[in-house]
Amino acid sequence: MNRLAALRAEAGPLLRLALPLTAALLVSTLMTLIDTAMLGPLGPQPLAAVSLAGSVQIIVIAGLYGYLLPAGLLAGRAAGAGQLDRVRREGRAGLRLALIAGASAAVLMAAAYPLLFVLGQPAEVLAVLLPYWLCAAASLLPWCLTLICKQVLDALDRPWLGVLLSLPTLALNVVFNALLIHGLYGFPALGLTGAGLGTLLAWSLGAALMLTVCRRLPHLRAAFAGPADSRPRLRAAMRRQHREGVPMGVQYLFEGGAIAVAGLLIGGLGAIALAANQIVTAVASTLYMLPLGMAAAVGLRMAQALGAGTPARLPPIASAGLWLVSAWMLGAMLLMVLGARALTEMFVDDPAVLAVTVPLFVVFGLMQLCDGVQSVSLGALRALFDSRWPTRVSLLAYWVIALPLGALLGLGLGAGAAGVWGGFAIGLLVAAIALTHRLRAQLAHHSAAASLPPA
Repeated sequence: MNRLAALRAEAGPLLRLALPLTAALLVSTLMTLIDTAMLGPLGPQPLAAVSLAGSVQIIVIAGLYGYLLPAGLLAGRAAGAGQLDRVRREGRAGLRLALIAGASAAVLMAAAYPLLFVLGQPAEVLAVLLPYWLCAAASLLPWCLTLICKQVLDALDRPWLGVLLSLPTLALNVVFNALLIHGLYGFPALGLTGAGLGTLLAWSLGAALMLTVCRRLPHLRAAFAGPADSRPRLRAAMRRQHREGVPMGVQYLFEGGAIAVAGLLIGGLGAIALAANQIVTAVASTLYMLPLGMAAAVGLRMAQALGAGTPARLPPIASAGLWLVSAWMLGAMLLMVLGARALTEMFVDDPAVLAVTVPLFVVFGLMQLCDGVQSVSLGALRALFDSRWPTRVSLLAYWVIALPLGALLGLGLGAGAAGVWGGFAIGLLVAAIALTHRLRAQLAHHSAAASLPPA
């Protein structure tokens, strides 16, 4: 099979897997988008509060996502080898790590709240933020449990079931927000606090539903609730996931932490800048779910190929993912650049917020292609459990290049929020070039190893 035919053969299955993975990822992003849309009529302060909490929560979520990702990759390898008992073991180990990591992250985020005063965030925002902040922190635990369940379903080639089981969480968030933000049907009108409570309740009930269904459906029971594993085997699985997850989590922390610091820098510009940042990042995060879904699909397909003993499929899987994500991100770029004002007016009509948001959409649009390429390259490298080198790339791209440049452009030269994210555009360009170079080298190494005769 020539290279083009191999790429076409992988593109269809990859896209069919990426679509449900993207749909599932959209749930968590749409939760924030729903909060943003439903709080928009209350003014810039609630929007700024959501932006500030989200800027910090993204650090924690990024680290948790990276740390828990090996559960899905190892389950994918086991599924590719047809070893259902290993799939079950990896899922159980992942759920235990999710409980520990999710609870620890919730406590740490709650304890970090006083630092916002030290960092000089707007007083009018901090005056209303605390209850929403605590609810966002508590939501991390059910989010972690949901993530593990979805990863195991993906490994078993049942990604649309993960989407179906995620929809109640989204529906519950809309219902609880409507009841608690505006006080419908006799419920108290809690505003921003109501949005936080609605999101926490939705995540908690959604996680409980997903766990229950996965353990009780006949065709899933063997993968989720089969015979108990021996303690040594379960602990060994947890140790391996922990060992592989730590560098992945650190890499995501570098990326998420830099984004959070950017949000804090923008917070120093005032509530208007924070409100604009929340609108743009909510839309951009929604569009970015397809690159994240594609990155997850590439990683899972590569893991299954390795488990099945077909490493020759690795290069066409990676290439198909990069071509597909590039096409999507070019469309996202055109939407943000050409439709900046129309997108902004979907959320607010405040002239001050409009003036900051429109140029911010343009800057975000210009960095979409690089962001998609670096995301899929990372997904492929994670499937090969190559995480230490990408971690060094993230440190360089985000902390040595993006943040200093963003601070210089946004604060030093007075370009505001658009300048802060302009620095990130340059950092993302560096990351995309470095990670695709590393991916080519790693794929060449695996292809050479696969072609060697057995010893």
